[in-house]
Amino acid sequence: MKKYKVLIFLSIFFLFPLVFVILGGTQEKAPIFTIEVDGIINPATAKFIIESIDIASQQGAQCLIIQLDTPGGLMESMRIIVKKILSANIPIIVYVAPSGARAASAGVFITMSAHIAVMAPSTHIGAAHPVSLGEGKESKTMSEKIVNDTVSYIKTTAKARGRNVDWAEQAVRKSVSITEEEAVKLNVVDFISPNLQDLLNKIDGKILKFDGVTRTLLTKGIQPRSMQMSWRYRFLDIISNPSIAYILLMLGIYGVFFELSNPGAILPGVVGGIFLILAFYALQMLPINFAGLALILFAIILFIAEIKVVSHGLLAVGGVISLFLGSLMLIESPAEYMRISLSVIIPAVLVSAAFFVFALTMAIRARLTKPTTGMEGLVGEEGIASTSISPEGKVSIHGEFWNAITDQNIERGDKVQVIGVVNLKLKVKKN
Repeated sequence: MKKYKVLIFLSIFFLFPLVFVILGGTQEKAPIFTIEVDGIINPATAKFIIESIDIASQQGAQCLIIQLDTPGGLMESMRIIVKKILSANIPIIVYVAPSGARAASAGVFITMSAHIAVMAPSTHIGAAHPVSLGEGKESKTMSEKIVNDTVSYIKTTAKARGRNVDWAEQAVRKSVSITEEEAVKLNVVDFISPNLQDLLNKIDGKILKFDGVTRTLLTKGIQPRSMQMSWRYRFLDIISNPSIAYILLMLGIYGVFFELSNPGAILPGVVGGIFLILAFYALQMLPINFAGLALILFAIILFIAEIKVVSHGLLAVGGVISLFLGSLMLIESPAEYMRISLSVIIPAVLVSAAFFVFALTMAIRARLTKPTTGMEGLVGEEGIASTSISPEGKVSIHGEFWNAITDQNIERGDKVQVIGVVNLKLKVKKN
């Protein structure tokens, strides 16, 4: 009996710790969230990233991975994102991916602000010089101030994450750009990873400090949860594209012009007004050249004047030229991704010209069309004098009696024809 008791005791003694190991190994690890940022950094992007960080933090996530591919964007939006990342209470990992992606301009700041920065093979980072600056002698002093402020900002960010401060300064001042391998050698990013799963394996066990408290990442074997941009932010992101904003502006102009040239249609005016409001929302975030905007407005005035004044198309031609020049000048930025593409401007101007020709034709046709109702609709109609008319009397047309006047001597029963309307009386002549 004692033997059995000893065996039971030994079994419990050795198996009890093993149970804890098994239970400990099967405990669910904290989740990992991922988001994708692909395109220009704008207010919609900033709101999406901030909201994603807040959600991941509330869900008790180990970390949030931002897969980044951007040509750059608005300085103000970038600063909002960097500020949020630097103050985040969970690790933020920026992963420049997939292969062929880039972290340019604003993307450099976002990448360097991350707790862990990773790049995929065949990617690059750099060219962080501020691009929404005016050119010329008058703006030189202001340009230097903005560049110096931007340099200080990126140096502070790089220092906070222990990255290469000297390279960060050169990325802003000289727009230097480097490959992923050079970025690792220069301590701009932490390492290279071909895919997300490899990234998770490499950061497994990594220890990070948050306000003096250490946190260990346990990421191996975890399937990340992807968070998608909501339809609201996606819509705002789409209309913030310079080319889309320009198209909305043109559609808004079409609608308002059509309503003015054909009063009472209502729908074109309402839709045009909505498009104009959306266009102005997007344009207020972009570096607008007011001379370009003035030329576009002048083009609208010329098109409207074409309806009122007989210019044989000269005003319309001037409007098309003004519209084209205004479109070229509308957004003033040396950055290609912040400008309106010629492949958008040229078709838009051609479509505009065709639209205004159509609208003008409709307006002129409506003006020349013979009225079919009221007294004006009786012009050209024939009738019979109900009384003698000299110079006033009454006529019968289609069984209806009308007051009439004439320059002739018309007897009762004579056939007459309506030639006009004067002071609510039909002017007639002998037929």
